[in-house]
Amino acid sequence: MQTYIAILRGINVSGQKPLKMDELRSALEQAGFKNVQTFIQSGNIIFKGEPAETEAVAQQIREEILKTFGFEVPVIVLTKEELENVFENNHYIIARSEDPSKLHVTFLSAFPDQADIDKVNSKRYDYDDFIICDKVVYLFCPNGYGRTKLSNSFFESKLK
Repeated sequence: MQTYIAILRGINVSGQKPLKMDELRSALEQAGFKNVQTFIQSGNIIFKGEPAETEAVAQQIREEILKTFGFEVPVIVLTKEELENVFENNHYIIARSEDPSKLHVTFLSAFPDQADIDKVNSKRYDYDDFIICDKVVYLFCPNGYGRTKLSNSFFESKLK
């Protein structure tokens, strides 16, 4: 069996799309996934399933949430190996030895358009820095993620 990590976006925020983790675990187990574990109310899930393309697994989770809970949720799925690769290839650790507590990662649902990447790269954002590599945005926020303009919403709007 393959180990997967799923990231659900936009749940349990200001009362929108409420999703109890025990109910989500149960729904995913009924859908055939094994060893389903969730992290607080964030919508981060680790589980095992038959080897498949990650987009097919994400689609299966989206469909199960719609069927069980009645709303659509964006879902990004990574394999354990893909997530390990993200950590192993973080430029801010490899090339700059930055404090890991100041590093963050944003996962994109699709490869961004190069023109959009160029627009975002053409500006600098105070002390914060980022690198876009495939479907991953590596962030360095020396003053903390809570103070940066480089939020998930920022990258979603700029990179579509």
